[in-house]
Amino acid sequence: MFKKILVANRGAVAARVLRTLSRLNVPAVAVYSEADANAPYLSAASEAIAIGAAAPKESYLNQTAIIAAARQSGCDAIHPGYGFLSENADFARAVGDAGMTFIGPSAHHIAALGNKARARALAREHGLPVAAGSDRMAPDHPGLQEAAAQVGYPLMVKPAGGGGGIGMLPVHDSAGLIAAAQRASSMAQRGFGNPEIYFERLILTPRHVEVQIMGDRHGKVRHLFERDCSTQRRNQKIIEESPAPGIDPEALARLCHQVAASLQRMGYDNIGTVELLLSPDGTFTFLEVNTRLQVEHGVTEAVTGIDLVEAQLRTAAGESVDHVIRPDLSRFGHAIQARICAEDPVRFFPSPGPLTVFRLPQGEGVRVETGYQEGGIVSPYYDSLVAKIIVHRPTRAAAIEGLIAALEQTRIEGIKTNIPALVKILRSPAFNEGRVHTGLVAATI
Repeated sequence: MFKKILVANRGAVAARVLRTLSRLNVPAVAVYSEADANAPYLSAASEAIAIGAAAPKESYLNQTAIIAAARQSGCDAIHPGYGFLSENADFARAVGDAGMTFIGPSAHHIAALGNKARARALAREHGLPVAAGSDRMAPDHPGLQEAAAQVGYPLMVKPAGGGGGIGMLPVHDSAGLIAAAQRASSMAQRGFGNPEIYFERLILTPRHVEVQIMGDRHGKVRHLFERDCSTQRRNQKIIEESPAPGIDPEALARLCHQVAASLQRMGYDNIGTVELLLSPDGTFTFLEVNTRLQVEHGVTEAVTGIDLVEAQLRTAAGESVDHVIRPDLSRFGHAIQARICAEDPVRFFPSPGPLTVFRLPQGEGVRVETGYQEGGIVSPYYDSLVAKIIVHRPTRAAAIEGLIAALEQTRIEGIKTNIPALVKILRSPAFNEGRVHTGLVAATI
C-alpha cells in the first residue's frame, strides 16, 4: 500500500476517499481552494494544503499546484476523485513523471477512451455493440450534412472530447443540423477545450444501463454488476439504482460478462464504468467509458459490500483484482441513490448560498455522502451537488419507500434544492413499476 496519498478533489468525493484512507490507516493529504477553506472533511486528513483561489482553473484544475502539494507533503500517490482532473490523461501522465502513482487507469487508456468518437471505434473493435455514428469533425466541416444523412435522423450531436451530458443536442431533421453542431461545438470548447463533435443515431426513450468494472496491472478485468441510471434530467443523472429493474437478469449477466471481457482485451487496468443504452426493442448499444470512480459508485458498494475506493488503491498498488474482489461476488438486496442538488425545484436554476440549516437523515441502511455541514456555503464556482443519499433494502419497493422517507427527513434551508422533484419522481407509478427511461423525468415533473 502507499505511504501517503493526496486527494486531488473537493466536496463529497474528497470526504468519501478520505474515509477509506482513514479506515486503512493510510496518511492522507487534502487540498482546498479559498472557497473550501472551512470544509468539514479537511479535518479527516493528516494534512491540508491550500492550492489557490476559488475558480477551478486556479485550484482544482491547477495541475502544477496539486503536484507541488503532493511533493511538498511527501506523497507517493494521488487519488483524483471524480470530475476536475480525474479523466485528464495529461495529469495522469504528469503524476507518473513526478514519481508518484495516479490512482486510476493508465494515461493511455484515459486518452483513448476520453475521446468519445475514438472510444466508439475501440468498443466496436473489442466486441461491444455500437450504434450508427460518424467520425469526429469540426463544426464547419463541409461534410456535416452528408455524415448526418449516413447516420440517419433523428440523431444526437455530441462532443468528441467530453461526457457527462454536456453539449449533447438532439437533431430531428437536416434543417436544424448546422445550428445544433455549432452550439454543441461551442459548449464542447468551453467544457472540454476541444471543439470537435460527432453524430450518433438517437434512440428515443432508451434505458441507460452501466456496468461497473475493475481491472488490474496483470491483465485481468472483473465486473461488479450493473446500475440503472435512466432517471435523468437534461442528460444528467439524478437517481441511480442496482439491480436494474425490469430487465431479464440473464441478459444483464451476459452483458456484464461481455463488457468485462471486452475491457480485458483492451488491457484496461483500474476502475471504470461502461455506459450503454438499452433501446425499446431490447438491444444494448455502447455509449461511453468513464475512466474514473463514478458519482453513483455507492450504489454498487451497497449491494456488493465492496469498497471501490479500497479496490482502486489495492489494484493501483499492484494487487490482483481477483485478490481484491472475491471470486464468488454476488449482490444482496436493492440500493437506490438520489442526488440532492442546490437548485430551484421548479425552474432548476442553480441556487448557491449559505446552509443555514443542513440536517441529513440517519438510520439503518441509509448512507449519506456530502462535503458540507450546517453553516457552510454552497459556492457558485462548483457543481450543484450538495449530498447523495443511498438507501439499501431487501427489495426495490422497500428501498424506494426508505429513500422517500430519508428525503422527507432531510432539512436544508438557506438554499433551494431538488428534493420535491426527487420525491415526486420516486412516488410516480412509472418509477415504482420499473418503467424507467431517459424521458421519465420530463414526463413526470
